[in-house]
Amino acid sequence: MSENARPKRQYDSTRRREQAARTREQIVLAAGQVFVERGYAGATIAVIAVRAGVAVETVYRSASGKAGLLAAAVQAALAGGVARADVPRDQRPAIRAMIEETDPRVRFTQYAEMITGVYRRTGPLLRVLDVAAASDEELAALRDSLERQRWQGQRRFAQALAEAGTLRPGLTPDTAADVIYALQSPAVHDSLVLDRGWSPEAYRDWLADLLARALLDPP
Repeated sequence: MSENARPKRQYDSTRRREQAARTREQIVLAAGQVFVERGYAGATIAVIAVRAGVAVETVYRSASGKAGLLAAAVQAALAGGVARADVPRDQRPAIRAMIEETDPRVRFTQYAEMITGVYRRTGPLLRVLDVAAASDEELAALRDSLERQRWQGQRRFAQALAEAGTLRPGLTPDTAADVIYALQSPAVHDSLVLDRGWSPEAYRDWLADLLARALLDPP
């Protein structure tokens, strides 16, 4: 009897974990939608629970309050999905392709394509975060953490260019990272795409060309 019962307990445990993961995904996706629609102040836990189709208590168990939900929604948008947020960065397909690419100009094209997609997914949430962070210390800390993550990502990219021997002479990886950080900032993206009406494709091509001109050793 005990031998027959063990697989059932394992199966039930696996099924519960899978259901919990699906529920959390529903909640994070619903939270992202509600934050964008209502802003941070208007996105109550009760509204998020109704959108996700779960109890309020379930929402509270899924993250550390509203700030935790906003952080989870941003990370999911950055990664391209809730499940992908736990995948190490260097194992994500777009980043893996850049790591394996040997032509630096193709790398910049891939990078600009990836960044354009990231801003398409995260832009509305980041704008919610910017507004709310002005009056909430916890959210200000979250915004600062995301900015540090962004620079660290640029630093890894710049280091890869340096190791390949393709950086412009005199540029250190730190300086190159600063250049990428500035040119690829959300503010620059929004000023061109939202304020000036550039298409995402025009922004992508501009960014790839500008980064190549600023950072690569001229042929």
